[in-house]
Amino acid sequence: MAKRWLLSIFSILYWIWFIITNIILFLIGCVIWVLTVLFDKRLVLLHQFSSLWGHSYIWLNPLWPLKMTGRKNIRWNRTYVIISNHQSMLDILVLFGLFRHYKWVSKKENFSIPIIGWLMRLNRYIELERGSTGSYLAMMKKIRRTLSEGNSILMFPEGTRNPNSGSLGPFRDGAFRMALENKVGIIPVVLDGTAHTIPKGKIILTGKQRLRVKVMPEIPFESFKDKTPGQLMNEVRELMIREFNEISVKSN
Repeated sequence: MAKRWLLSIFSILYWIWFIITNIILFLIGCVIWVLTVLFDKRLVLLHQFSSLWGHSYIWLNPLWPLKMTGRKNIRWNRTYVIISNHQSMLDILVLFGLFRHYKWVSKKENFSIPIIGWLMRLNRYIELERGSTGSYLAMMKKIRRTLSEGNSILMFPEGTRNPNSGSLGPFRDGAFRMALENKVGIIPVVLDGTAHTIPKGKIILTGKQRLRVKVMPEIPFESFKDKTPGQLMNEVRELMIREFNEISVKSN
């Protein structure tokens, strides 16, 4: 009972801190955008600030110890399609900890969230309206342009959060199609532990949860240039499943 009360108090304080810092840091982000947008065409500085801001809610929370390995596999001077499995909305805050330059591909609804959605638009992240063919085609066009400008992209090929945290859900082939069409390498990222941090529809944190992220080595374009998007998708998913099983065992 005492532990439950402590978690409730901590959770309330955490969310108060979250709201207050969001307001303050968004204003700082606006200033950064105004001062840099004319010479920083890819908005690298704003994205790095956003990464520090978002990831701070992970590394400043003692309930969520995070171990991230392999980040050096994402080289600063290269353009990639980065893909990750998806367990929770917390994944976004965790993956900001990659501290590399990329543009998120996210569902349209996230762009309507006050402050968070406004920041996503400032960063020129890429939105997708699920179930809309026109939106999907527009997204693919934006991804092509974004990659051609030297920005990596980060996508969740499962398309949505996987309710079964013990495995990876089915993949969609859009990310792999983009890697093939734009002749860029793929960086698979596997994460585990975020699914049980915050129960869906609630605000009380569940307690201490170990978070794990493994950035796998680049899969260079030359190694898959002759494959179809479907073949590439299935092969990469199998690689990620094996890695997921390994980090899941280690985190238990």
